[in-house]
Amino acid sequence: MSESFSIKQWNEDDRPREKMLSKGRASLSDAELIAILIGSGSREESAVTLAKKMLASTKNNLNAFSKLSVDNLTSFKGIGKAKAVSIITALELAKRCRLEEALKVDKVTSSKLIYEIMQPILGDLQHEEFWVIYLNNANKIIFKKQLSKGGITGTMVDTRLVFNKAIELLATGIILCHNHPSGTLKPSNADKNLTSKMKYAGETLDIKVLDHLIITEKGYFSFADSNLL
Repeated sequence: MSESFSIKQWNEDDRPREKMLSKGRASLSDAELIAILIGSGSREESAVTLAKKMLASTKNNLNAFSKLSVDNLTSFKGIGKAKAVSIITALELAKRCRLEEALKVDKVTSSKLIYEIMQPILGDLQHEEFWVIYLNNANKIIFKKQLSKGGITGTMVDTRLVFNKAIELLATGIILCHNHPSGTLKPSNADKNLTSKMKYAGETLDIKVLDHLIITEKGYFSFADSNLL
């Protein structure tokens, strides 16, 4: 019967905690960081070896790894529910830190800035969501709101809800955002028709549709950058 053993019992070259203390956090590999969260392996394999095996299951893609559920993680020998929850919690904190940093933007100057704000929210979802970002006359974000939540292939958006909020906030511009769970960045005919509809409605209210972003895990498509607005 295998028994767990602590990091202190590992070989010196297999101690990520000591490595972090002596060389800094940047010196650790993804597997070594996960190993610290795991805390212990078994007599059969160290936490680092186990972490490498877990990462390999997602082809060493951290974004894919961050989507693993408790059930996915506990399927690995040596990972109980407590360890699985610790891993998920750490990855969720990292995601929130990234979002917090992105939200410090004072002024929107490019589609990339919007992508950096919205990717942590939309990038890894398995269903579509439609969000609207509201801006003032200085192009500063004053509010962002989820307007609808749909299935794998689409979501419905009420134009009235989009512009009612804009009027309430005295916004002068809006940026539309939605995700494609399929990973494709090509806008559908429905996406194009919705953008045209929103642009027309905004013109009558003197509220400009500045952009419409389609967001995936690894990239984005900007209607403005592609001269489709």
